[in-house]
Parts: sequence; C-alpha cells; structure tokens
Amino acid sequence: MTQPPAPVHRLVPTPAGRTHLVEQGSGPLVLLLHGFPESWYSWRRQLPALAAAGYRAVAIDVRGYGRSSRPAATEAYRMTELVADGAAVVHALGEESAVVVGHDWGAAVAANSALLRPDVFRAVALLSVPYTPRGGPRPSEVFARMGGAEEFYVSYFQEPGRAEAEIEPDVRGWLAGLYAALSADTMPAATEPDPHFITRGGRMRDRFPAADRRPAWLDEAELDVYASEFERTGFSGALARYRNMDRDWADLEAYDGAPVPQPSLFIGGARDASTTWLADAIAAYPKTLPGLVSSHLLDGAGHWLQQERPDEVNRLLLEWLAALP
Repeated sequence: MTQPPAPVHRLVPTPAGRTHLVEQGSGPLVLLLHGFPESWYSWRRQLPALAAAGYRAVAIDVRGYGRSSRPAATEAYRMTELVADGAAVVHALGEESAVVVGHDWGAAVAANSALLRPDVFRAVALLSVPYTPRGGPRPSEVFARMGGAEEFYVSYFQEPGRAEAEIEPDVRGWLAGLYAALSADTMPAATEPDPHFITRGGRMRDRFPAADRRPAWLDEAELDVYASEFERTGFSGALARYRNMDRDWADLEAYDGAPVPQPSLFIGGARDASTTWLADAIAAYPKTLPGLVSSHLLDGAGHWLQQERPDEVNRLLLEWLAALP
C-alpha cells in the first residue's frame, strides 16, 4: 500500500459563506462530519487510513467551528442549513455524490443529509449517536422533563450566553474535563454523579473528573489544538446547534418517522450514554435504517469513538466502504 499524499487544507464556498476542509487522497468521496465540541481534527486518525485505501477523504469544520464561517444568527445553525453545507462541499469539490460519515452531532447531520439529499449522499455511517427519526413532542419539552431536580445538559445549553459564561474563561480546562467525562478510561463511575446533569444553579464542569485526569487518546499537544481553535472562535456557533432543536422539529415535519434507506453503518461505544439511553433507537434499526449493513457496539469504548478506538473504527469503516455498491 502506497503512502497517501499529505492532507491539504482548503476553503470552499457554501451557503454560510465558506467551509474549511482537510482533504487527503483520491477516489470515491467520503465526507466526515464532527460533533460537539470538536473540529475536523477529530478525524486525524481516519483521513490517512481512508486515503491509503483509495478514497478521497474530506473532513470539514462544521458551520460555527474552526475556520468555517460563523453566522451571528442562531437560526443559521438549523439542520437544513448544515445539510445544505454538506451538499455544497460535495459539489464544490467537483463531485456528484459522496458517502457521509458523522460522529455525535455529525451523526445526526449525516443521517439527515441522507434523508433530505439522497441524490447527493449515497450511503451513511453513524458513530456514537443512533438515528432517531423526527417525531414525538418538541425536543425542548422532552429534555426539560429529563432532569427532575437537576437540569439536563441540553436544556442547560439553550439560553444564549449561559454556557459560554462557564466555558470561555477556561476553554482548555473545560474541554479537558468534558473529554475525560465521556471517555471510557476516565469517565465517572456509575456510583458517581452523572456529568450530563447539572445541579440547579451549578455548572456542568462541577461534575467533570479531576483536572489531572486525561484519557489515553488525548495528549497535551492534541488538547492544545482543540483549545486554541475554541479560544479563537468562542463557543456560540457550536452551541447554536443545540439551540435549533425545536426549529429542526418544525422544519422536518414532513419527514416524521421517515426511514433512511441508503446503505448504512452504525458504530457505538458500549460505555457511551448515547448508546445506552438510545438503545430503543438501535433496536428499531430494521425499520428506521432498512439499508443497514452492520451495527457494532465496541466493548469498553466511550463517546469519542474514532479517537478512542481508531484502529477498530477504521477497520469497520473500510470493510463497509469496500462492500458498498
């Protein structure tokens, strides 16, 4: 296997203005979408593996992150806008179609990209967050009921400026704490308070692991990359994704309960709250993902899947890609 060329950074035009991407390799296009709070850098261990296997691997900074455009209006971060960005990237690269792969919020964007633009996205892989079709009550109502005496983190993120006031005075420390809180080797024990919930009047970081705990997948230089980006951009663009969930619910009314029929793949971490809370969504895949090729829960893995377990994720992705029509 030949060594792939070095990755190339580019800016391409999209509806928000521009999207920053990192591209490596040539061949069929694979578009990689990160989640919160990350960047294209979350795919640093997938880009060379995909390129070496004969794919054109492209990881973007999602709208509001990194060097991509950061519109001021909260409503600019609704799901339909992010789907439009992905389709625009594909076309700006001179391609007609792509396989889309997403992690965390990127998984939701990837699934909706396949749903809304089947003409562009011919297959979809989801990491960590299962596909859950639009339906039920407004998301804000659901999340408000989850906390009880405490507040669920999604509700905590809703008010503009509130989470920013906690995070932005110490971006590096907050990121380190969140990454540790959701990594298998550093997350709190089941008997300890859950970091997804916030004491009323408290802060999310109050339940993060001790400041000296670092997950094995994250060294100081890698943490510096994430911290420097968010210190420059702030968090409002990233948090705006959470602040559009009710808008998404309204925008996607015509797709209530809709399945994603394209060939699909799911990979989750067995110790990730996203897979345990949404176990029913995984069980519903025969109906919601009728084109599912395979579904995997990696034992002992947490939320930051492609960084915690890159070799396994790369193997599963490449096996699935090789089998696509």
